[in-house]
Amino acid sequence: MNNQKLIEIRKNIEKVIIGKSENIDLILTALLAGGHVLLDDVPGIGKTVLSKSLAKSIDAEFNRIQFTPDLLPSDVTGMNYYNQKESTFVLRKGPAFCNILLADEINRATPRTQSSLLECMEERQITIDGETLPLKQPFFVIATQNPVETAGTYPLPEAQLDRFLMQLSMGLPTPEEELQIMNRFLLDTPLEELTPVCSIDDITAMQQEYKNVYIHPELMNYMVQIIQATRTSAEIVSGVSPRGTLALLKAVRAYAFIKGRDYVVPEDIKLLCSPVLAHRLVFPRGSQGRIAGLHMIEKIMNQIPVPTENWGR
Repeated sequence: MNNQKLIEIRKNIEKVIIGKSENIDLILTALLAGGHVLLDDVPGIGKTVLSKSLAKSIDAEFNRIQFTPDLLPSDVTGMNYYNQKESTFVLRKGPAFCNILLADEINRATPRTQSSLLECMEERQITIDGETLPLKQPFFVIATQNPVETAGTYPLPEAQLDRFLMQLSMGLPTPEEELQIMNRFLLDTPLEELTPVCSIDDITAMQQEYKNVYIHPELMNYMVQIIQATRTSAEIVSGVSPRGTLALLKAVRAYAFIKGRDYVVPEDIKLLCSPVLAHRLVFPRGSQGRIAGLHMIEKIMNQIPVPTENWGR
């Protein structure tokens, strides 16, 4: 497994972001698996900086959209406008026509504008006035939202949440990490000094190569048991969809590839179940969405025995 480029990307991002190696690996996992990531955390944690660091580490086209209540779908996808000089309609492509898209504070936009990303994320295409246009490959969305401040926000519907391969939380730094952050930014601006260490072609090649990672039938059965348990639990209104099943399968194989293995181990599944599955669970009104989901996935995993085998080919 040739994962050297991914190691270089992680090292490059760690020149800016301190103490978040696991989160960086999970974001790279989503990129490799062809999925998208929702970063759910309070402001000032480093969500935007992490996104920009990833984009700068890859020689790719990067765009950012600041979502606000007055943002229109055409501000995301683009529109046809009438050019009086040429007496014809001309396509003005929106910021979604890129490789890496940062959808900042996505829950501040209206549901109509949020839904403009659905076709982009799932089908890698945009339809404008009946014309379907393909997006660049790879296409990777990193969306952010603040779970604490809910005034003036529009919660993402289940259909949109299901489009995200993972929902992650950065978390606050430890005192030691905070001191490192202060020292690192004392004199330098590391984000501005980042240069690409990987090309789009490298990413595209690895997106195919990770599919050679082997997963033992017993581990696939283990994943199915976890997913079925989300559908039969009396505490859950709606469990994980088949899209979620395939998302978990892609994620564990991509994560094994990042770790330099050509096979999946049970620890990969145990690590990825929460970020990949928790946000897909629907609970009765009053439950704390993602928190309830994380607790439920942990509870289910504790009830299902982990298979023990030789996981190689």
